[in-house]
Amino acid sequence: MGLLERLRKEWFIAGIALVIAAARLEPAVGVKGGPLKPEITITYIAVSAIFFNSGLSLKTEELTSALMHVKLHLFVQIFTLVFFPTAIWLFLQLLSITPINEWLLKGLQTVGCMPPPVSSAVILTKAVGGNEAAAIFNSAFGSFLGIVITPLLLLLFLGSSSSVPFTSIFSQLFMTVVVPLIIGQIVRRYIKDWLERRKPPFGTISSCVLLMIIYTTFCDTFANPNIDLDKFSLIIIVFIRIPMLKIVFAGYEHLSLISVPLLIYHPAQILLGSLLVPTIKSWMVSRQKALKLTRQPKVPVKV
Repeated sequence: MGLLERLRKEWFIAGIALVIAAARLEPAVGVKGGPLKPEITITYIAVSAIFFNSGLSLKTEELTSALMHVKLHLFVQIFTLVFFPTAIWLFLQLLSITPINEWLLKGLQTVGCMPPPVSSAVILTKAVGGNEAAAIFNSAFGSFLGIVITPLLLLLFLGSSSSVPFTSIFSQLFMTVVVPLIIGQIVRRYIKDWLERRKPPFGTISSCVLLMIIYTTFCDTFANPNIDLDKFSLIIIVFIRIPMLKIVFAGYEHLSLISVPLLIYHPAQILLGSLLVPTIKSWMVSRQKALKLTRQPKVPVKV
C-alpha cells in the first residue's frame, strides 16, 4: 500500500496529528476568546451541526427503536454515573498515599462524577459503525441527568455542594442537542429520496467537526498556564467539564489545580478514542461477518 493510499485511508488519524501540531504552534487562535471564538462556534454551532447531521442521517424508525433498549440505557447510565465514580473513589484511596497533590486528586474525582460527553461520544460511535441512535439518546439523557446527579455525587465523595443553574444548562442542552436533532428529522422527511439517492458523507462531516473540536480543546490545554506538574502526577492523570467546576468550587483558591485533570482528561479522551476508531471498527466488521455466517441456515447434505 502506497503512502498516498495509506494517508487517504487513515486521513482522520493524520488529521488529529495535524490539528494537535497546529494547536501547539499557535494555541491563541483556537483558545476561548480567540479569533475562532470556540465558545460560540464549538459550544453552539459545531455541537448543533453534529446533532442536525445525525437527525438527517438516521431513519426515524432507528431513533424510535433505540428508545426501546431499556437494558442498554440502564447499563450505560449506571456504569457512567454510579460504577465509574465509585471506582475512581476507590482508586484515589490508593493514590492518596502517593506524593500527588491532594487537590489534583479532588480534580480527578470531579472528572469521574461528570456526565458522559455529548458530541464526541456520538461521532466516535458513528465512526466505528456502532448504534448511533442509542449513543445520541444516552449522551443527551446522561447530560440531563448529570445536571442533578453530578452535584449530588460531588457532595457524597468530596463534601462540596452548591446551587447549579439548572435552567440555563437545561436550555443550552435542549437548544444544541434536541432541537437540531428534531429539525434534522423534519428536513429528512422532505429530502429522504435525495438522501438515499446521493448518500451524503455524513460520517466524514462528523469526523471533520470532531477534528475542529480536538483542535480547540488542545488550544485551550496548551494555552493554560496552570498545567505545570511534576512528571509523576502528569503520567497518573493522563491515564486515569470546566463550567460546572467553577460553579461547585467557586471561591476555592485551589480551583486551578482542581481544573487540571479535566483540562488533560478531555483532550486525552478525545485523542485516545479517535486513535482506537480503526481497531474497533475492524473488530466490529469481523464480528458482524461472523454473526451473519452463524445465522445462515445449514444446507442439508444429500448422501
